[in-house]
Amino acid sequence: MTYETYFNVHLVSDSTGETLNAVMRAACAQFDNIAPLEHNYYLVRSPKQLDRVLREIEAAPGVVLYTISDEALRIRLEERCREVGSPTLAVIDPAVNMLSRYLGLKSAHKVAGQYALDAEYFQRIETINFALQHDDGLREADVVLVGVSRTSKTPTCVYLGNRGVKAANVPLVPGVEVPEILTGPRAPLVVGLKISPDRLVQIRRHRLLSLNESADTSYADEETVRQEIIEANRLYARMKWPTIDVSRRSVEETAAAILNIIQEHADLNNEEAGH
Repeated sequence: MTYETYFNVHLVSDSTGETLNAVMRAACAQFDNIAPLEHNYYLVRSPKQLDRVLREIEAAPGVVLYTISDEALRIRLEERCREVGSPTLAVIDPAVNMLSRYLGLKSAHKVAGQYALDAEYFQRIETINFALQHDDGLREADVVLVGVSRTSKTPTCVYLGNRGVKAANVPLVPGVEVPEILTGPRAPLVVGLKISPDRLVQIRRHRLLSLNESADTSYADEETVRQEIIEANRLYARMKWPTIDVSRRSVEETAAAILNIIQEHADLNNEEAGH
């Protein structure tokens, strides 16, 4: 009979956690009959967020892999893990240190530095939007993203899908009611995507130019955009949906924040079921 060895793996990231997931799975693939129990923590950038992580590690000690740039948070994480007997590994440090020695340069310690919002990035997002024009499956979705046009709903859903999450999206169109399934008692988890008016006008004008269309339309009109956003924010507040500001976030960072919300939602449901 073959037995599996179960153990806790805590993946702590100040970004999206992609690097940690890839390294952990590649390492675990080298061992037979093991079953890592993943605990994922994304966008950990403050002492308060780290407190939650440390409580989880103390409750379920195991291996801790992390990518955190803030020196104070790193020290605190390592010291507390040492106290509870959980070994830690700063996953990208060996590569950064090697490059630093070779180049004769110091690391800039950038958080999520690989997600620069440059022209190439937006071209990649446009490609995904072109390939996927609509999403179905609201009833079966783990999460439904709601937002006005050009808030990266579809590419975020695609990214979440690659992380094993059933994600759907619903665009907010002026004068059109959202589907009843999102407002009823058995509604799925809904997350509202917020954005600043200035940022949205910029994105929409860029979109129109890429289509060789005039930017002088209500679609990119500042006052029209402002009213769209006001109505969307009122809806989010009325429905008490969790929200994420995507004004300066990459798709990867937005998805990481949504994964956090999904986990918090699941924890809350488990607590209620236990009472």
